[in-house]
Amino acid sequence: MALQIETFKNADLAHGWRPGNNAGGATLFKALGHPLSAPLGHALIEDLAKAGPVAIYDPTQAVGNFHAYYDLSRLDIEGYYVQRVEDLGDTFNGHEARPVSELARSKASAVLVLLFDADKALISMRHLMPKGARIASLDEMRLPDDMLTNRASYLDPLNFATNFALMREIKGANGADGIHTRIASANYWALHGAENPELWLCLFGEDGSQLAEWRETLPAPGAPFAIDSAEVRHRFGLDDFTGSLFIHAIRIKGHDVVKYALDMYGEDGRALSCSHDANAWPADYYAGMPAGEDDERVTLFIQNSHPMPIPPRSIGLNIMGAQDVSWFDEEIAPFATRAIAVNDLLPQARWPDQVEIVAGRYFVRPRYEVRRASGQRRIAHANVERTDLKPNPEIRTLGKVMGKGYIMPLPVLPRGEFSTVMLPTPMATEQHELPIRAELIDASGKPVASRFLGRIPRRESIELDIESWIGEASLSLPSGYGHVEFLYDFRDGGDGDGWLHALGRFEQKTSGHRAETIFGAHIYNTAVIYKDEPQSYTNKPPGLTTRLFLRLGQGGTANGTASGLDTMCHLIYPASTPWHEKSSTLLILHDAEGKPVAERHIEIACGGSRFWRLSEMFDKDEIESMGGAGYVIVRDTTCRLFGFHGLLNGTKSFCLDHMFGF
Repeated sequence: MALQIETFKNADLAHGWRPGNNAGGATLFKALGHPLSAPLGHALIEDLAKAGPVAIYDPTQAVGNFHAYYDLSRLDIEGYYVQRVEDLGDTFNGHEARPVSELARSKASAVLVLLFDADKALISMRHLMPKGARIASLDEMRLPDDMLTNRASYLDPLNFATNFALMREIKGANGADGIHTRIASANYWALHGAENPELWLCLFGEDGSQLAEWRETLPAPGAPFAIDSAEVRHRFGLDDFTGSLFIHAIRIKGHDVVKYALDMYGEDGRALSCSHDANAWPADYYAGMPAGEDDERVTLFIQNSHPMPIPPRSIGLNIMGAQDVSWFDEEIAPFATRAIAVNDLLPQARWPDQVEIVAGRYFVRPRYEVRRASGQRRIAHANVERTDLKPNPEIRTLGKVMGKGYIMPLPVLPRGEFSTVMLPTPMATEQHELPIRAELIDASGKPVASRFLGRIPRRESIELDIESWIGEASLSLPSGYGHVEFLYDFRDGGDGDGWLHALGRFEQKTSGHRAETIFGAHIYNTAVIYKDEPQSYTNKPPGLTTRLFLRLGQGGTANGTASGLDTMCHLIYPASTPWHEKSSTLLILHDAEGKPVAERHIEIACGGSRFWRLSEMFDKDEIESMGGAGYVIVRDTTCRLFGFHGLLNGTKSFCLDHMFGF
């Protein structure tokens, strides 16, 4: 059974993103479930349980969220009271909702007011409270004031810029064969005016126990920072661990989304992989995790994101489109991390099968690890499978004014070094088919080939092997690389909903090392607006500019590159309708203090792409001037680009994921 809390409502973004720059994430569950607030919530219930009859006053329908965490059935509930007439038909634990005007006649010894900032709401209503009753509110669970951006409005999203990161640290026998994790981002909040932002951090072990708690001072505005598991281990004297790092950015401005790149490295290069932030709002379902091949073991990491256990048989896996769910039979403790062997739970699943994850709002977007028999590892993430979408017949006619309409681009990496396979992925519970085609496009923007994939049923997984396609059709990519665009194609009928996703899997030919990334479609580079597209992320549509963050390898320099790892980037210029013939793109190299030290101007053909390496774009002196740490901002005021970033460990391994901006 799903956890009865509200985490996210997909909002209409036609009039812009709400303050905090996310599209509908709830704040109440974050406030109730914060690791610092949870002990206070349990103490509040224990205290009220001793008080005698308790009246519950719920003016904003918060009772479900609170009860999910703190079990109000432990109280002797005298009655359930609401403020809105519209809520009078509701019930809670057998108590029919009564108007707050009747509260004065209650025989309750205590009243639990399910509000933060309760004094403001009660100042003119205290005469309605039972005489002599204790008045308790959620304010007894408040965080310290020095952690708040807006003390006057506790549930302001900027007060709860939180996220989870999967953190693994295995020392290994000699230091070179362990597994380590690095979280990388920049102090973008100060760029929006935050004066003294910090990170409040809490590391939970595999069993949910707290391993460490600390505050991390953020660097200068725009400066990069990293949290490395090996450094955390040393700082707090820890043993090996696999767990959740809870991240709370405090005293911030501009964004309530904690964005980061997550790198895993170690095992003498065989464990190199990258991913990104976990999306802080737990969902009902996730999808887009492929099954492994015969020589691969897939492990799904579940990070319980709440201060209460996940009951047995609340998490399940099934092959996409199948009805039979394989349930995980064990309980997962509060804030614990559990590695689930997908091969054991779904032994019949094989690539290109796709796995649907029944999540019940218990955990943030999960990571999965694929380990090959050769010992190579890669980590990627599943995506949110939406439950609110229905087929939208309007999408069939968008082409009349919006050209290609929704575009899902994925890179074709340089063919001499990498092979590329793609997999369209259902990503909404009502997506029973995907009527699509794939267009192969050279980096120059010249279309090379088009393939209609039909109306792909939900249960079927259609693998698009780029090398096979090029070979069988005697095609060529003159630039040696390019990209593929997945587009809706209704020639045989069918419907779409705008939530078109695809996974790309890439293999380094010299090593056999692989990487996976997944993303969804948007409408790109057109002045015409449809609903919230082209999406802006910070304002009203259309979003027609680019600001992307490219993290670089950390540490010293070797062969002109950070840490001996070269950084690669693949930028795609998709356009739903014809736009500027060429982009005007700046690659701005920043140092460890967030200051620009070098820049390059490049042009990308409309509809084309550009693959580049840090070591080839900037010279050795410029890279060394970063001071051992830095990043690149990809900036373009003429068009919207979509990007992919990665690290190259010579011919031994690499990693790749899509980029983010702030």
